[in-house]
Amino acid sequence: MSPFIENGVVWRNGKLIPWKDATIHLASHVVHYGSALFEGLRAYNTPKGTAVFRLQDHTRRLYNSCKIYRMDVPYSQDEFNRAVIETVRANGLKSCYIRPIIYRGYNMLGVNPFPNPVDCAVLLWEWGKYLGPEAMESGVDVCVSSWWRMAPNTFPALAKAGANYLNSQLIKMEALLDGYEEGIALNIRGHISEGSGENLFLVNDGIVLTPPLSSSVLPGITRDSVMTLFREMGVRVVEETIPREMLYIADEVFFTGSAAEVTPIRSIDKIVIGNGKRGPLTEKVQKAFFEVIDGKREDAHRWLTFI
Repeated sequence: MSPFIENGVVWRNGKLIPWKDATIHLASHVVHYGSALFEGLRAYNTPKGTAVFRLQDHTRRLYNSCKIYRMDVPYSQDEFNRAVIETVRANGLKSCYIRPIIYRGYNMLGVNPFPNPVDCAVLLWEWGKYLGPEAMESGVDVCVSSWWRMAPNTFPALAKAGANYLNSQLIKMEALLDGYEEGIALNIRGHISEGSGENLFLVNDGIVLTPPLSSSVLPGITRDSVMTLFREMGVRVVEETIPREMLYIADEVFFTGSAAEVTPIRSIDKIVIGNGKRGPLTEKVQKAFFEVIDGKREDAHRWLTFI
């Protein structure tokens, strides 16, 4: 069964259009060269109504991605924020996954992207727990992928670009075919980078570790949220280069991301992590995170934008 709202609407280039009409030509630049920058964020059903989590931060990262790729967006960030809100409201969903995307459209094919228009869209759908609802407590089994993340000065890892996710697809497919739920990529120096679509955290002796952005890591919005919540709890968070073997001897390991939210990892390469289930600090920050997005604790950082 399709998760898409096929009787719903999509915002494209300033207008709401029927889902079925949200198509592009096969000769569009994005189809041939992967010239798309996008975001993934969620809207949650809270006691005060539907709220989008960290909308401004996601669109800021989207516009930064476009800047890196010399893509001039024909709308201001505030206009794009309003487009997201308008699309959620028009589809009438209390909670959903939101996909803003900016891409090179139809005019001319060739590596040079400049002759092509910059098109903008916002679509959304209902999406449950990315790695399964049971994973939130029991954790997932993952592997270290044979595929590395991109080298510095090749593809910009700080940009959330569609082309980068060909690398992610290789990581994900390898993991699934080998019987795991997800893969962890290393960078070209053999240090820990991230999952196919998630940031990574380790807990060792009560200290939370995460790879720095220089390890070919996307600057995750959920990553930043989790780091903020930990620091408010008085838990030390350190961004540092992490060798692969630290994964196997860590007390706890977990993923973060807009899709994955906060998902514990119970084994890596068939080596049990900690007690083989969600660890205490993972559970603590997971609880705090969901209390914020469910509107059950004060939104001290103004992370929620209500529809």
